[in-house]
Amino acid sequence: MKLRTPAWSVALGLVFAGVVALPATAAQPDALQWSDCEVKPKEDPALVAGSKCATLQVPVDWNNPNGPTFGLAIARRTAKSPEARIGTLVFGPGGPGDSGVDRIRTGMSRFSDTLEDRFDIVSLDPRGIARSNPVVCSAALLAKQPTPVITSRAEFDRTIRYNRELAKDCRANTGPLYDHIDTLQTVRDVDAIRAALGESKLSFHGSSYGTLLGQQYAERYPHRVRALVLESVFDHGDATTASWLDAQAATVQDSFDEFVNWCATTTSCSLHGRDVRALWADLLVRAGRGELPDPRQAAVKATPYSLSFGVFRMLYDPKWVGLADLLKRLDESAPPTGEPPVPTGLTANPLAPFCRDLSLPVRNYAEFAGHLRRIARNNPDMRITPTVMAVTNCLGLPKAPNPQQDVQVRGLKIPALLANSLHDPATGYAGATSVARQLGRQGVLVTYEGWGHGSYNSGPCMRQTIDDYLVALKVPVRGTSCAAVPPTG
Repeated sequence: MKLRTPAWSVALGLVFAGVVALPATAAQPDALQWSDCEVKPKEDPALVAGSKCATLQVPVDWNNPNGPTFGLAIARRTAKSPEARIGTLVFGPGGPGDSGVDRIRTGMSRFSDTLEDRFDIVSLDPRGIARSNPVVCSAALLAKQPTPVITSRAEFDRTIRYNRELAKDCRANTGPLYDHIDTLQTVRDVDAIRAALGESKLSFHGSSYGTLLGQQYAERYPHRVRALVLESVFDHGDATTASWLDAQAATVQDSFDEFVNWCATTTSCSLHGRDVRALWADLLVRAGRGELPDPRQAAVKATPYSLSFGVFRMLYDPKWVGLADLLKRLDESAPPTGEPPVPTGLTANPLAPFCRDLSLPVRNYAEFAGHLRRIARNNPDMRITPTVMAVTNCLGLPKAPNPQQDVQVRGLKIPALLANSLHDPATGYAGATSVARQLGRQGVLVTYEGWGHGSYNSGPCMRQTIDDYLVALKVPVRGTSCAAVPPTG
């Protein structure tokens, strides 16, 4: 799960031509009016060239399809070899918070030349994200968000009060869409895109959080799926708060273990020959005393949580060389003297969908403290799981409309292709095997025996396997795996 906050000012500054309304059932091939996507300041126009953008009016609430609408931002690049075009490939962005429109505008290196030749590649800013009526809140209030590492009953109660205040603020600043940003609603958006494109079926490639969109689209519309790739598989299976937290914590610890092992065996690690685990434990203690700069904001103090989160994000690629250099630099750094600025105006809150797609209740502080103790006991280095914020950010809020449940897909023409790294810090391999089990004959898991969040571009084996599936509908043999390629980042 890639966690990123887009700038509200950027989201407001983007203008799309051709806002059109699409009834819930009608396919209108000519409905979308495409225009050149905007080039942002400091962007290379040549990189954006060829991308087309449009806006599709869809219901705020698909349970009330004749009610208010909002503009859903989408982008497309047409097949470079139109004579060999297969159809439309929809990319489901991760996050929550990633922009699929930006993926099409400037991130096409994500896709092979083969896919660019054979497919129109389309993506969207999911509802509540970036250009699609983003969830926005008072920046000053969002900056006061309590730490997820709650250490007392008073802090627990204060977090609940804060969450309710923030929800009220975000709803007031976002409008009615705020209450309808769960993935089940986005599933209907994707099918509206299909209808507007005039396609009878879609090929779909979801990444990370976008795999939940793919799973639930296939669950509702299996007859409209030509092919389905789920890369870095998000497990939305029925789980308790404890089991969800334990799974998240274990996969981060596993990726940190792999980094430590690499550091012990290669001189490319700037900490080679040092006790990395002891250094990390010392850095956490120093962060607790306010003596370290935040890895993402060097002028302000790190907390044990922000330090853990910074390391977690560097395990994504993974950036092992950079992570070793960062830990070495932090060890040698002087305490920061700055304070974070107090922001003004409105800012995006792209993590809000967590509270619509996950039900992770905690009854009281005693129960929460028990979760933290268990996580720390079972994960000696990554004692603070970064994704605990998916629990704390939702304390005291209404029950999620799309809570965890096993995916039940029936009727796909070919099985879905699941792809996952063996050592993925965000969507762990155990989650991928769980979803493969839930899908049964409707899914086939391909294992990348290496590291990182995302495997399509890990090497030629994974890329070719996925391309063959999408282009020729070639389903790999169950148990297929691709050897690890040592990371260079």
